[in-house]
Amino acid sequence: MRVSDADRDQVAEVLREAAGQGRLTFDELDQRLEHAYAAKTYAELETVTHDLPAAGPAGSTPGASAVPDARVGGTPASKVSIAIMSEARRSGQWVVPDVYVAVALMGGVVLDLRQALFSQREVTIHAYAFMGGINVIVPQDIEVDVSGIAFMGGFDQRASGPGVPGAPRVKVIGFAFMGGVDVRRKPPKKRDKADAGQDLEGNHRPPIED
Repeated sequence: MRVSDADRDQVAEVLREAAGQGRLTFDELDQRLEHAYAAKTYAELETVTHDLPAAGPAGSTPGASAVPDARVGGTPASKVSIAIMSEARRSGQWVVPDVYVAVALMGGVVLDLRQALFSQREVTIHAYAFMGGINVIVPQDIEVDVSGIAFMGGFDQRASGPGVPGAPRVKVIGFAFMGGVDVRRKPPKKRDKADAGQDLEGNHRPPIED
């Protein structure tokens, strides 16, 4: 039988809980989440959880939220990205400050957090797009909270959701006017540079679904 989005989300939660318990590495978590969200049948979903226990009720693993994350720490070098009729990008290994501001005016900004460190466990990104686009790419295992406002544009909030216990938390707020702010969860890929280039080419207009 074919699975629903709710089935995929439930399996993803099992995987995140297993990673929080140390049963999976972050690389394994990324790979299994990618397979889970691409699964079309129950048989395909079963292959990513066959060696894991079923998810228990909330609070069944005391102290799990206190598990430290190696990505938390470091000193940020910059707190702002501004693109005015141009393009700006932060990717690779960089440190995200507790508050980061991204402004796109008839231009595009890409913030790729997949290899980033976080100065605090919780960081906030202020995204302001005016006739331009801002793309925020986040790892699949962190907690994301998107709550921006759009007027004659788009502020995609579908990436919002929980992450692995103890992982960083990213909050994205802001405003999009005749432009778009797109926040997406993506696994690490060998083709990161090529993918980032494709994202950047679409930054001058509201982001559209692949």
